[in-house]
Amino acid sequence: MTAEQTTVLLILLVTVVLFLWGRWRHDMVALAALLACVLAGLVPPEDAFMGFGHPAVITVACVLVLSRGLQQSGAIDVLARRLLPAEAGVTLSIVALTALGAALSAFMNNVGALALLMPVAIQIARRQQLAPGVVLMPLAFGTILGGMTTLIGTPPNLIVSGFRAANGTGGFAMFDFAPVGLAVACTGVLFVTLLGWRLVPRRKPSGMEGFDSAAYITEARVPEEAKAVGLSLREVEAELEQAGAQVLALVRNEVRVTAPSLRRRVQARDILLIEAEAESLSNVLSSLGLKLAAEKANSDKDGVAADAEDQSAESSEDKAAREKGEEPVLMEFVVLPDSELIGRSAREIRLRSRYNINLLALSRQGQRSVARLRAFAFTAGDLLLMQGSPEALGEFATTAGCVPLAERELRIPDKRKLVQACVIMAGTILCVTLGLLPAAIAFSAGVLASMAAGTVPPRSVYSAIDGSVVVLLGALFPVAAAMETTGAAGLVARFLLEQLVQGHGVLALALILVVTMTLSDLMNNAATAAVMCPIALGTAAQLGANADPFLMAVAIGGSCAFLTPIGHQNNTLILGPGGFRFGDYWRLGLPLEIVVVLIGIPMLLLVWPL
Repeated sequence: MTAEQTTVLLILLVTVVLFLWGRWRHDMVALAALLACVLAGLVPPEDAFMGFGHPAVITVACVLVLSRGLQQSGAIDVLARRLLPAEAGVTLSIVALTALGAALSAFMNNVGALALLMPVAIQIARRQQLAPGVVLMPLAFGTILGGMTTLIGTPPNLIVSGFRAANGTGGFAMFDFAPVGLAVACTGVLFVTLLGWRLVPRRKPSGMEGFDSAAYITEARVPEEAKAVGLSLREVEAELEQAGAQVLALVRNEVRVTAPSLRRRVQARDILLIEAEAESLSNVLSSLGLKLAAEKANSDKDGVAADAEDQSAESSEDKAAREKGEEPVLMEFVVLPDSELIGRSAREIRLRSRYNINLLALSRQGQRSVARLRAFAFTAGDLLLMQGSPEALGEFATTAGCVPLAERELRIPDKRKLVQACVIMAGTILCVTLGLLPAAIAFSAGVLASMAAGTVPPRSVYSAIDGSVVVLLGALFPVAAAMETTGAAGLVARFLLEQLVQGHGVLALALILVVTMTLSDLMNNAATAAVMCPIALGTAAQLGANADPFLMAVAIGGSCAFLTPIGHQNNTLILGPGGFRFGDYWRLGLPLEIVVVLIGIPMLLLVWPL
């Protein structure tokens, strides 16, 4: 063992210990490991930060942005309602979601499959009152497992096929991986969804504390094409009950009907006064095709939309703001005791024409009123949900005597942006699946298209990217490269094989699989496959055995990185949203890897005899 190999293995050991210790944040540890390799001469200083330009880093960042676009446009709400059971319990919901992710990842980039379903997983977790990570980790593992079933499902399969072709026996066909991969994937998905999700640590993601407010009273307009048109209020109430909302009153032709008969039919252009939690408003609107009454606001004097006519003209201030790329945001405010709003209504202070913002909803704890929003007389302590540009909302807070509490991500369904977001994501995934563009280029183009179309406002692009994840990946790629260039990875693998195999073919096959899985937990899975394929071919030659089962063992092992967040991009993607620590993955990952070995070895011997 050379001095360089000893040094890089020592740095890697200390890094893993610090990751598991959890005292320092994972990006700090990764950056420390990178600097240690530079100071030890293992990574040239000019190459120290080349990892930040690695395609995997760019892909992860872009996937997070595109996922935000799908979420904000309401596309994920539609997908969740149509493809997943609405009344299912925890287990059935996780089974359905994870199985869908595994199926998608067999024919598309598994990072893209996770990106498509990750917001759905968060919604399911919220609906089932679970920590987001409880649903995210089974989904991430399912998309990894699904990728091993086809040639294009994951990079290690392509690398293994390339080594087989270079060995003179031709590459593997599209579905050569399916017999073993499908058995392993199906068993693994069943394990993580029926039993394994209970092993996931329940953690609250950082920055998710938010402000827990009381229910809001909101005005919802019924458009001509709304699903609610023609339904009785009893049917509307039944639909809203799933989101924990209720109808307080109905306004028709400027006449307010308090506690209307449940037999009354909803008509187009009616206004429904609905009481709902802020987090449920998007589901309330999309389930019945309703619109916030302020969404089509014109510059009327009362601060909310005109009710008699459905006017859609934007004010000159709105148009100017949109031309500058200042998309409106939603912000919660609390009315201070000395506010100029106290005792006055939105109509009286000319909220829309004076501040160019909309009052979407109002929450008054302990009290309920069925008055129109424009007629509410504000009192100290009221919570107001406002919509407008950041500058306009800031001016309102300063001059009106209100304190901003939190920016809300209320997803108001928008058919145009919904379609655009889906087309952009589908086009990006199609380019990657067909090999028209590399993943990093395709996803970067998707982000640019999303910004141009407005499905992801430019101001939200960088806030959608988890910087700590980018630093983690960017810093560790040069460290993994140092393991390859120094020969440390190959040295470890060869040592284990020479000391433990001793001429036993089945034992050699199992060891190839286990060593590949172990290395893939610590370094990039494509790099792991590249390191292990020559060792697999050499082992087969030494034993006089068929090389195919050993190459397939590398393919399976390279796709089974379940112990750490750095072994696979999908594990890294859920690190922040799931609130996970570095040492949380092995609790579900280790039993799953044992299941993979128990199923994988017999299937390899059955399908690809030695």
